[in-house]
Amino acid sequence: MIRLLLVDDQDLFRQGLATMLSIEADLDIVGQATNGQEAIQAAKLWQPQVILMDVRMPVCDGVQATQEIHQYYPWIRVLVLTTFDDDEYILRSLQAGALGYLLKRTPAPEIAAAIRSVAQGYSQLGPTIAPKAFSQFKPLPSNSYPDLLSKREVDVLKLVGEGKNNQEIAQTLFLSEGTVKNHVTQILSKLEMRDRVQAALWAQRHLL
Repeated sequence: MIRLLLVDDQDLFRQGLATMLSIEADLDIVGQATNGQEAIQAAKLWQPQVILMDVRMPVCDGVQATQEIHQYYPWIRVLVLTTFDDDEYILRSLQAGALGYLLKRTPAPEIAAAIRSVAQGYSQLGPTIAPKAFSQFKPLPSNSYPDLLSKREVDVLKLVGEGKNNQEIAQTLFLSEGTVKNHVTQILSKLEMRDRVQAALWAQRHLL
């Protein structure tokens, strides 16, 4: 059962979404919030596995809430569900730690499928969102990475693509967290990528 928190300032949309998702046998809606500040408090209280997060909300927006939740509760996965497909919102949300970005017009069954995928640590980008996200970094031919990365760095990159944090990667590969952090730094430098999100998206496209 996937514990789910819904965050949206539009009551009718949020409640309608709750009704549609409640018919999914493996989804358990543990709470709802109307802004980012409430989302941060609800994340602490209910410890959901996945948060469906709107972007533009009063008091505290979804990007700031995602950043704080990701900082304090890195095991909680955030899936943005919003009306806005602006490049800035997409980039800021992913940099803040969101694992997915969907538009509200996405059919409920596809949202449910995305929730399941994000819960497993995989990124989920809507069909109009993915090109915008990938356009933010320099394309790298998929056959060039063996010449750039060591075998251990490829192993680390695959786990980054699976959504694992440094502690989880360290446990999986029997390394220290410091060593993993150094590997991630080297990977970003060698692949000329700005951050971990870009590395994860690239790994999911080419390595998984």
